[in-house]
Amino acid sequence: MKTRRQFLKETAGATLGIALAPQIVPASVLGRGATPPSDRVVMGSIGVGQQGSGVMRNFLAQKDVRVVAVCDVKKQVLEAVQQGVNDHYGDRGCAAYSDFRELLARKDIDAVTVAPPDHWHVPIAIAAANAGKEMYVEKPLGLSVAQDQALRAVCRRNGTIFQFGTQQRSNDRFRFACELVRNGRIGELRSINVWSPASSAGGPTTPVPVPAGLNYEMWLGPAPYAPYTEDRCSNKYWWFVSDYALGFIAGWGIHPLDIALWGGGDKLQCPVDVEGAGVFPQSGLGDTAVDWDVHFTYASGVKMHFTAKPLDEWKKYGRVIDHGTAFEGSEGWVWVDREGLAAYPKKLESSFLGPSDVHLYHSRDHAGNLVDCMRSRRPTICPIEEAVRGDIVCHVADIAIRTRHRLRWDPVSETFADNEKANRYLARPMRSPWQI
Repeated sequence: MKTRRQFLKETAGATLGIALAPQIVPASVLGRGATPPSDRVVMGSIGVGQQGSGVMRNFLAQKDVRVVAVCDVKKQVLEAVQQGVNDHYGDRGCAAYSDFRELLARKDIDAVTVAPPDHWHVPIAIAAANAGKEMYVEKPLGLSVAQDQALRAVCRRNGTIFQFGTQQRSNDRFRFACELVRNGRIGELRSINVWSPASSAGGPTTPVPVPAGLNYEMWLGPAPYAPYTEDRCSNKYWWFVSDYALGFIAGWGIHPLDIALWGGGDKLQCPVDVEGAGVFPQSGLGDTAVDWDVHFTYASGVKMHFTAKPLDEWKKYGRVIDHGTAFEGSEGWVWVDREGLAAYPKKLESSFLGPSDVHLYHSRDHAGNLVDCMRSRRPTICPIEEAVRGDIVCHVADIAIRTRHRLRWDPVSETFADNEKANRYLARPMRSPWQI
């Protein structure tokens, strides 16, 4: 990544635009640890497409937050979102940038949302942490384990308040399901079943002209160069192209896997044997797995089964949709997804948790939790350590189906034991001049 000195030299002409930005006193000036609730947190949003603008709207809803800047490489998207923010506040105080470095150079901004395509998550988040910004980073995290580790190191060094976009943790239903498991209400935890939607195949591969208003070179950034093809930069396709993402084994799978880790607790924080198989498209633009079946066997004795679709045998949980997490114990089970929760015995569904029981971190507002933690300086409900831990499970699953080897993952060294082929997947190069 370019040095700050290089960037400031190259963007000196942007100074006037920054000087004309709204003069809101940032919370950081007042001392974040003791900021009165009446003082606004000043935010910028980087990557404001469909997913990113959704994340940004969660902060627009916070009464003590002011979004003052948006950034995107698609001109039409940028202008529309800028207008939407201005309409929300009833003024013209929101600035628009096509280069995230210009937004990060603003001293008045306390925090940012980071929600561009996946291959940009870590490079932008590292730049934001080094610029002293707190952050909400959309899931998944990095394109490699090495990227995850690099971001974690930078956040720790800078004391960054970090929130990962696994918002299911800020939902009572998911927390309650995990608390039932943590409190032994289903007996000794034996297995966890996890499923999520898979990637889609297809997509045109014939080069076409780059659409007007798209800075395609900046969109590619650290990804390998490839000629532009129709809708390559739309959610219709890029999610499923390995140059830009791991596909839904991480992009969707991180949600139910994160809940599995939350409920499993210490029993999943140990060495694990992993093996599986996957199906990859043989033609078209999309090349990430459209099906997978991965088995984890933890040293604690707990087993986890992660698939791209629910198995027929899991219909015992009742209504099963395209995603979910189910915990099975020696005395019962509990299953949860975004539409409901079920348990056996059924009386578990109305269980009371007393003051002496295990109570997990309580949040009902994922965006608000970041803002609260910026002021209290306590970790968020999904801080960088938990984000990396969950993201690594996605990477391990993907590497297992690509190598078709039985692998052993060591969570301490964060490497595969005695398998250099698998370890080569833990990092990937970035296109010059971008680097971590």
